[in-house]
Amino acid sequence: MRLLPALLFLSAGLSAAGSPPNVVLIMTDDQGWADISAQGKGVRTPNLDRLGAEGIRMTSFYATQAVCTSSRAALLTGCYPNRIGLGGNALGPNSPIGINPQEQTLAELLKARGYRTGISGKWHLGDKPAFLPPRHGFDESLILPYSNDMWPLGHDPRHPRPSYPLLRWIEAGVTGEVVGTWDDMDKVTARQFDWAEAFVRRHAGKDQPFFLYIAPSMPHTPLGRSAAHKGKGPTPYAEVISEIDERVGRLLELLRQTGADNNTLVIYTSDNGPWLNFGDHAGSAGPFREGKGTTWEGGVRVPFLARWPAVIKPGRVSPALAANLDILPTVVAATGAKSPELPIDGLSFLPLLRGESETARDAFTYYYAGDNPQAIRKGRWKLHLPHTSRSYEGIKPGVDGEGGPTRQKKIELSLYDLEKDPGERTDVSAQHPEVVEELKTLAAKSKQELLAGKRAPGRVK
Repeated sequence: MRLLPALLFLSAGLSAAGSPPNVVLIMTDDQGWADISAQGKGVRTPNLDRLGAEGIRMTSFYATQAVCTSSRAALLTGCYPNRIGLGGNALGPNSPIGINPQEQTLAELLKARGYRTGISGKWHLGDKPAFLPPRHGFDESLILPYSNDMWPLGHDPRHPRPSYPLLRWIEAGVTGEVVGTWDDMDKVTARQFDWAEAFVRRHAGKDQPFFLYIAPSMPHTPLGRSAAHKGKGPTPYAEVISEIDERVGRLLELLRQTGADNNTLVIYTSDNGPWLNFGDHAGSAGPFREGKGTTWEGGVRVPFLARWPAVIKPGRVSPALAANLDILPTVVAATGAKSPELPIDGLSFLPLLRGESETARDAFTYYYAGDNPQAIRKGRWKLHLPHTSRSYEGIKPGVDGEGGPTRQKKIELSLYDLEKDPGERTDVSAQHPEVVEELKTLAAKSKQELLAGKRAPGRVK
């Protein structure tokens, strides 16, 4: 049967208008699941709430790993980070490893599709020239190369970190001015979004579609926020989220003003859960256990909002299981770009966004450091496999930007029903031995597939 032109476009994942959508992908740093007001009470986020209300909010969305580099590697490659040699990692300055040039990032795939590509924000996939955005598909870029605490002033004035080099902006691969003072840190979010807005003004409404990746350095500590927000919220953390929320609202208005609104897919998520030992400088995982650096739900379950007026029906809230490694194949399908040549682990959830399906992926494997799965989820069931994990529980957090201690805990084989027990408090493995065996088999299969296709990171001398 011969498809009509409109149906041909739709079959390729494009909008009914027949043109590939612009894509704006926003991923914050250390923002907890409950740090949007639609999911928690600690912060007020009217613009993020609007983003979800005018599109879809997914409540079972995961960062693929609960640490900076690894999560960003998953987002841009569609792979479990362990597959590409970047599992359990937060690369420091002058790292000899980074993203391998053989990996095709989302930016490279969209550039090959004819997109103008840009990134503003934190990169954290290697700071050597071979690892920077211009070598990995980004036409334009303004980045900080790694986390904002990796600078000489540390997390707070009481604990400087003089062993770290100066933190510098890198634009189009060229190292520039220093983030050298606390006042400079207060201006980071504004500069990252100012650059993003300028990119939209340059490219919206043109014949060429654009892909913009915004990766705010906040709310990772140390917290910086502009004068308009500083001292105006219940906590420093809430003030940072308020500034990000305001800037997202400005960006949505800019898309409307430039006529790009209807056919722009905007995605908002976080790279992992909250860094809980920083107290009022940290966010909230809401009903979920633990935070950043763990495979408990609080470490990896994160906000996810998506808006695409031409395609996504507004007002949807979905419990479908998906993760940030699924964003690449979803955007590839939505834009008609070619899939990566090397195998990936992500699965497209475009049918879910279109309203053609109520589900996304069937199962998700939780990795951290090393190649042994720490947990696996299928449907309502989550099985923790024996491992040692960071824990924040029962420990007083730090104050005024100072990080409190954590401890290491041994996690035994345990099964949780996430529908009845989202906080993972009641082990039901004894009542459901058949589920335990099924998930153990799935975890072993996941590990086998990972090891069989494992690839090396990029490396320079």
